[in-house]
Amino acid sequence: MAQPTPSHEHHDHQAAENELRRAFEKIPEPVPIYLFSQPGKNDVFSDTARKTIALFRQLSDKIIFHDHLLDHKLAKKWKIEHSPTILIDPDHFNIRWLGAPLGEEGRIFVEALLLTGFRKSTLDGQSLKVLDQIKEKRNIKLFVSFSCPYCPQQATHALKAAVERPDLISLEIIDTQANAELAREYDAQSVPQTWANDVLIALGAQQEELFMLSLQKLEQQTLFIPDEDAEEIETDLVIVGAGPAGLSAGIYTARSGLKSVIIERSVIGGQVATTPVVENYPGLNQIGGKNLVEIMATHALQYVQIFLGEEVMEVTTGNPMTVVTNKRRFITRSLLLATGATYRHLDIPGESRLSGRGVSYCSTCDGPLFSGLKVIMVGGGDSAVTEALHLQNIGVHVTLVHWTDKLDAQQVLARQLINNDIPVLYNTELKEILGEKSVEAVLLHNNLTGKSETIPVDGVFIAIGYLPATDLARKIGVAVTKDGFIKQKEYRTSVEGVYAAGDVVGGYNQIVTASGHGAEAALKIFHDHLAAKQLK
Repeated sequence: MAQPTPSHEHHDHQAAENELRRAFEKIPEPVPIYLFSQPGKNDVFSDTARKTIALFRQLSDKIIFHDHLLDHKLAKKWKIEHSPTILIDPDHFNIRWLGAPLGEEGRIFVEALLLTGFRKSTLDGQSLKVLDQIKEKRNIKLFVSFSCPYCPQQATHALKAAVERPDLISLEIIDTQANAELAREYDAQSVPQTWANDVLIALGAQQEELFMLSLQKLEQQTLFIPDEDAEEIETDLVIVGAGPAGLSAGIYTARSGLKSVIIERSVIGGQVATTPVVENYPGLNQIGGKNLVEIMATHALQYVQIFLGEEVMEVTTGNPMTVVTNKRRFITRSLLLATGATYRHLDIPGESRLSGRGVSYCSTCDGPLFSGLKVIMVGGGDSAVTEALHLQNIGVHVTLVHWTDKLDAQQVLARQLINNDIPVLYNTELKEILGEKSVEAVLLHNNLTGKSETIPVDGVFIAIGYLPATDLARKIGVAVTKDGFIKQKEYRTSVEGVYAAGDVVGGYNQIVTASGHGAEAALKIFHDHLAAKQLK
């Protein structure tokens, strides 16, 4: 490939300068720039900043340059501590640059001048909605370097936020080479790195909406679900619940040609989102529950809309059905309830504090982590006994704790406890779970003797049943089983057009089984829709 000749390079440089000049000529408002420096400290960066600002002054008379030393009264007024520091229109915005716009940072500086000169953020509607939710001040520290091609993207988002909300958002763009000590203080070993209120909110560059969401939540976000303003939406299927069953159903129905939406009142993923580590999902040796949920939700969003933070208030059955949430109305042909279930809790001291740190509700999920260690299993039903047998089978030293003198489990299971030499503490209640950072011991109370004792253990497994989320199902008139789960046959419920899948119908309460339920239910719904069309 031929190398560009000097004349070509000159032509390209001149074309770029002319383009910049045309852009800067349109700036309607003055852009005062203040440079503060201290001789003998970062002189190379100070000189570069001075030359760069002078270059841009030639492009527009709107750019006004003030050059001061660090001991100037304005430096004290604006609390300038680092040399060099650039302030951009400090009377209107809280934007400062610690360093000089070298290399890739030059693109950031251009954006800063244009955004402040036009005094418009140019944020899209979704980003504006997120920013509107910020009610408290945000101080952004964005670490960049002159050789980073990804830094301008992240810096542009930060600049837009600072221009849009100057009352609440301040921004420091920090060159890591010019401010090595500050970079070490924040452990900014890679760029771009974004902090807000001294909380790390992003590693690397993000999409605009994800940046704004991270800024609002004060933690890194990897999934953005856009809002929808429509008051009424027509669809083939409304899925209630964005756990593994609901997300899988959304994917499968959409791929079958049915228009579907997912409504979730709380967090995407349900129980999975709060599971610290998942080790039994096919294809993934180990993954954080939140990360797994984000992967599934990102996949589902390619096919369906997810309406987060919406609760179903009313359902009018029929053909079509009307589903009313706290925000809008859906007109749909079918309804899938994938509302899930939650583990029953003991509600004792230490339980919630040490959940995920030795306290578990799922031996299949977390059992392998306790191989060779000592745990107790609380419960006396089929689930507790089955899980105790499972734990022993994988090398965990388990003792069953039950509050009465007789197990509720089937006799065949109870006999297996004896055959496998699993100790059972009858008439015993767990009163407290002890430990600083993880489970270290438990306080047990004997109901017959009235005595309590503390015994050391490494983990506590609790299997005292599930609480299926059936409030909506009962409200619609859907039949439930004696155990409180939704009664279904091939995922059809007792109400025409209403289906159910996942943990809310009972079963093994595993991520893979819930996902399988969702996929099967989706295919069943598709075939029912197909059959209904053929009858017409």
